[in-house]
Amino acid sequence: MTITTSPEHASRTTGATAAPGILHSFVDDPEFGALPALLVGMTVVTGLVDAVSILRLGRVFVANMTGNVVFLGFAVARAPGFSLVASLVALVGFMVGAVVGGHLARRGAAAAHLLATAAFVETVLVAAALVVVGVVGLPAPLATTSAVAGLLALAMGVQNAVARHLAVPDLTTTVLTMALTGFAADPRSRPRGRRAASVVAMFGGAVVGAALVTHGQAWVALGVATGALLAVSVLAVRMSHTEPHTS
Repeated sequence: MTITTSPEHASRTTGATAAPGILHSFVDDPEFGALPALLVGMTVVTGLVDAVSILRLGRVFVANMTGNVVFLGFAVARAPGFSLVASLVALVGFMVGAVVGGHLARRGAAAAHLLATAAFVETVLVAAALVVVGVVGLPAPLATTSAVAGLLALAMGVQNAVARHLAVPDLTTTVLTMALTGFAADPRSRPRGRRAASVVAMFGGAVVGAALVTHGQAWVALGVATGALLAVSVLAVRMSHTEPHTS
């Protein structure tokens, strides 16, 4: 006997399974395991630290070097409100961080272990920036704000290099341009859920960070970022014991 399924029933069935399928792609991906979920957490951190850097460190990006190079150009042209020193320190810090991240990637550790190490290094760097901000406060002299920008950029350079090495589609953690392009230009391609999650994560981090900074709580934003990175590191360690992935 053949059982036919009405279009309405098929639609309801598809809707019921879509959400679990999307969730599965983040926490139990056949190729990447739970790495996508952890990288989404790191994307939230990007929004948090860029909110602090742009709003309190002299209009400088510490995670998005495309924007930082543009801001550097503005500073060279002597546009008001842009710091040449802070932008240069952030750019150099990011590059040094990328060198460190590349070195970690070349050690050949399993993917989860690599992410755990990178997240721990970032935790230390962002915590150091938190201590400086907590002790000195913001606004601060140029030397202090540049030092904080350098520490945060160093952390983001590590993150970007490791995310690039892991190569989880549409989860670079610091740049959304290609994710948004793919979302609009190729709407039927997968994984749309990751593209949407990366946008929402960075947007959410930026909203929370900006809300805290504008209320004089930049140190709290950095504290949240530090806690999030520490959580990613711990979860990645646990993942490395249960789901080994080769790099």
